[in-house]
Amino acid sequence: MFSKSKMNEPAQKPADAPKPTEDKAAKPASSSAPAPDFKPSAPKPKAPASLVSADLHVKGNIKTPGDIQIEGRVDGDIRAHLLTIGESAMIKGECMADDVVVHGHVVGRVRGLKVRLTSTARVEGDIIHKTIAIESGAHFEGSVQRQDEPLSTSGAPTSKAAPAKATTSVADKKA
Repeated sequence: MFSKSKMNEPAQKPADAPKPTEDKAAKPASSSAPAPDFKPSAPKPKAPASLVSADLHVKGNIKTPGDIQIEGRVDGDIRAHLLTIGESAMIKGECMADDVVVHGHVVGRVRGLKVRLTSTARVEGDIIHKTIAIESGAHFEGSVQRQDEPLSTSGAPTSKAAPAKATTSVADKKA
């Protein structure tokens, strides 16, 4: 009987044990739930770019700290982190962003740390940039000026470079 009671006791302990085990399982689950809250260094997913679709005509200025893609028409200034002007887009105003990629038509000044005119781009206005890339086939009429801080809006250009070296007129017209 002594051995039977030992067998019965362990059988009763596991019956009692699941409750503490469940509690223990519940505690780690509750402690693992705050774990995602304690991941401040985990990268947050980047929000998708805002989109002005091809059938939209905006009259007024657009300003965002994020990314924006223009496929429609904007009559006004645009300020963003990344500005992508689609092939069907028409902008009449100043475009200002850290990165500007032009596939469409811009009438006005373009200011950006990095400015890229693709082969389908048509820009009628000045470009103020830190770095620039103009693909073959892009149409551009205006002046190009390099500045260390092209996004500063202090009126007159304040580049350390001599204006004669920094300003260039470029016209790439197809016959």
